[in-house]
Amino acid sequence: MKAAVFIEPGRIEVRDVPLAPCGPDDIIVKIHACGICGSDVRNFRAGLRRNAQGITSQIMGHEFTGVVSETGANVTRYRIGDPVAAAPDVSCGRCWYCRRGLANLCDYHRMLGVDWPGGFAEYAQLPAEVLERGMIHHVPDGLSLDDAAMSEPAASVIAAQENAGVGLGDTILILGDGPIGCLHLEVARARGASRVFMSGALRLRAAEAFGPDLLMDGRREDVVRKVREATGGLGVDFAVCANPVAATQEQGVQAVRKRGTVILFGGLPKDKPRTTLDSNRIHYGEIRVVGAFSYPAPIHLKALAAIRDGVITPSKYITLILPLDETVRGFAAAVAGEALKVLIKP
Repeated sequence: MKAAVFIEPGRIEVRDVPLAPCGPDDIIVKIHACGICGSDVRNFRAGLRRNAQGITSQIMGHEFTGVVSETGANVTRYRIGDPVAAAPDVSCGRCWYCRRGLANLCDYHRMLGVDWPGGFAEYAQLPAEVLERGMIHHVPDGLSLDDAAMSEPAASVIAAQENAGVGLGDTILILGDGPIGCLHLEVARARGASRVFMSGALRLRAAEAFGPDLLMDGRREDVVRKVREATGGLGVDFAVCANPVAATQEQGVQAVRKRGTVILFGGLPKDKPRTTLDSNRIHYGEIRVVGAFSYPAPIHLKALAAIRDGVITPSKYITLILPLDETVRGFAAAVAGEALKVLIKP
């Protein structure tokens, strides 16, 4: 089969590669579409983390949908022709976190596109462990496979806001104008937020389509000052750091009110993971600073339903669709901010 293979930082090659056979407990999915995620971009630039098998090159891609094309003799949950959407996380089911329903924090967490070949290919072989401990869900009736490919990033945003308690009447600052930032805007509106402000840089024009109450160019404007002015000096209830820029995390701390919450959603580069926050402001203002990473399986199902019901509108995000042969071009467009969400379709 044809696949876009990550070789080393900055290098992806489209090659003919063998497809692993379908074992008795496995399935094979014919890929329909796979989105390029911010973490894919980080891996493309810095390299994959070494997985348990010591593999450093891989078929990346974990935001994919497709149709089951082959099933093993023992498989009963999936049938040939079933449309499915994948989420990347695979948990062990045995560690302290898994036993308490926190599979996304699994001590032995593994991922499609890192530990197993992912969706930048014509087919994906999904072994029994992925089917049992991962998230391969049926796409609801009436939902297209293109739109369902947005369910993975949407699920992470839904989980972050549920865990932080975003709700009716809240004011929110989103730092980051990429697809994740725009998802946070849509989800916050759906959860009842009264005003949503956004700061960005490369995709401000695309972000306008989501109707933020205040849209700021973080490169040229004093974001904290403008947010304070817009809230009568109080500050926002929540600040979401939806990009890989350390400086915006300090902006978040400065922009929230006392007892406000800063959500660290975007991971920083692996070689520069440190940030500096005003600990006195956090201390005296009783500000919460919380991390947000991934989600359990029920949230992925919730995301698929939200897209089906029109709460999240994929057509606003998917601004570039490319064939598998042009995967490298897709990564370049994502890095340059020329597209909001890029889909690769074999």
